[in-house]
Amino acid sequence: FFALPDCRRLTAPPNTQPPNASPPWLCRTLPTSKLNKHSTMAIPSQIATGTFLYLILGTVLLGLVFASRLTGRLTKDNADIGNVVVIIATIAMWLFWCCAWMHQWHPLIKPIYEE
Repeated sequence: FFALPDCRRLTAPPNTQPPNASPPWLCRTLPTSKLNKHSTMAIPSQIATGTFLYLILGTVLLGLVFASRLTGRLTKDNADIGNVVVIIATIAMWLFWCCAWMHQWHPLIKPIYEE
């Protein structure tokens, strides 16, 4: 795994910080107990909302494949293939969206540091 930056250096007064101090947005602290409700490692609400919407999309598409199977428009073999395609496509779309969202969350090109 990777080493998290030392966050204690960021608590020093601004004029006394060492030149190699990590930027505040890079500093992450891990919860020390279950009572710590203000963890910085929490899942952002936008990720949870997007994941929920992609679950709904996948469920609706699987329902359409199931309805097509019941009406006789698809054979059993074709419905099975449709189920696999819908599941893989939904996961791939969610993964692409999640990566695009996270890349925009903390941009790496010319980041603006708060003083």
